[in-house]
Amino acid sequence: MMHPPDKKKLLLQGQPDISKNRKKAFPLSASCFIFEKSVFIPLLAAAAMLFPPIRDFFRDAGWRWLYMLLFSLLFSYGLTPFCIRLAKGTGVLDVPDQRKSHPDATPLLGGIAVFVPFVTAIIINGIFAAEVWGLLAASGLLFALGIADDIREIPAGVKLLAQILAASLVIISGTVLRVLPEHYDVIARAGNVFLTLFWIIGITNAMNFSDGMDGMAAGLGGLISLFLGLAAMQFHQFFLAWMAAAMMGSCLGFLPHNFRIRGNARIFMGDAGSTVIGFILASLAVYGEWGQDNSFVALTSPLLIFWILIFDMIYITISRIASGKVRNWKQWIEYVGKDHLHHRIADVLGSKKKSVLFIMLLTFCTGTGALVLQDSNIYIAFLLLVQASLTVILISILEIRGRTLAKQGKAVRNRNAGADGSAFPAKESENTDKAIQQELLHETSE
Repeated sequence: MMHPPDKKKLLLQGQPDISKNRKKAFPLSASCFIFEKSVFIPLLAAAAMLFPPIRDFFRDAGWRWLYMLLFSLLFSYGLTPFCIRLAKGTGVLDVPDQRKSHPDATPLLGGIAVFVPFVTAIIINGIFAAEVWGLLAASGLLFALGIADDIREIPAGVKLLAQILAASLVIISGTVLRVLPEHYDVIARAGNVFLTLFWIIGITNAMNFSDGMDGMAAGLGGLISLFLGLAAMQFHQFFLAWMAAAMMGSCLGFLPHNFRIRGNARIFMGDAGSTVIGFILASLAVYGEWGQDNSFVALTSPLLIFWILIFDMIYITISRIASGKVRNWKQWIEYVGKDHLHHRIADVLGSKKKSVLFIMLLTFCTGTGALVLQDSNIYIAFLLLVQASLTVILISILEIRGRTLAKQGKAVRNRNAGADGSAFPAKESENTDKAIQQELLHETSE
């Protein structure tokens, strides 16, 4: 686990201590906006795709999904370095502290490179349905709030109210779940509205919570968009598939800057990215029709696609309540911990990057299940849900056991170190051993 840089070491090395300030400005000059060739090429390619002959070629060939994917990918990839320099020039940085694991101050504002290409791809392709305008307005609200939060931290309660308002805009525009039968009239309408709010806000926050490691939110956003788009094509919802392709391209274009095989992320997407990605994808899932005449099958498809996000949200909620870490709604929305799935997997695998790739593989496995639901029945849908449940249960058992063995190994090393006097006295070793054993018992009870 990486820790924030030691203040004394920074001062001895002649480096400023930036831990006291959440954001520290770099000089903003014209040089901040001079780009290298690697940035110009994708931006010029994206600009070339704006010409009507090129756009008409993709449309006439039936490749509009590919057009939106490529355009948003190129635009996002080329726009991200601009966001990096803008964040450095204006001092919008995520500075390490006790609850963060990145070692250096990292630029924020990456959400710009995700949201702007997505919206641009939608507009230039003339997708102007009422539901789309409602989604763009609502996601624009969350995007603006996310940028404000990157600049100056906003209370969790305010962000939750904004999410409720944004979800309400989507519902008013006509995007509502139809789970409860319509013959229940008012009760059905009220229930469907409540379920829609619950789904959108839940997935929005689940995606935001996943943004705890380099590449996690962008990778999950790209994979979920992929499976939403493929499932939409199976049910001949090409309009929905185009929008999913635009989001997928935006996430993939940002990903190389946020997830690097060697080295740390060059930029974080912040709330303006992760929150907006979750919100848009959750809304697209509500907009889609995922079953012929069976509501259970229709629900199963998006559940499998979002399965890992849903599982992580349920797991941490139960764990935090059972351990007494949160006791009310306010504490739940404000709590920040390292008990998410990606943290736990990283503890077992010993690497954050391995954890990210492992969760990507999990998401791919559950997402493929959604693609076999076309023309299926309740029995198949139920078996797929059981399979997905058993998968995450088995992984949870293994990762809990792995962490337990690691702590037991640490206890043995401490005991041996105390016995030979190489590290600290035996009494201190014994106290440390007891503390670790108590922690193991507490974690096992969770």
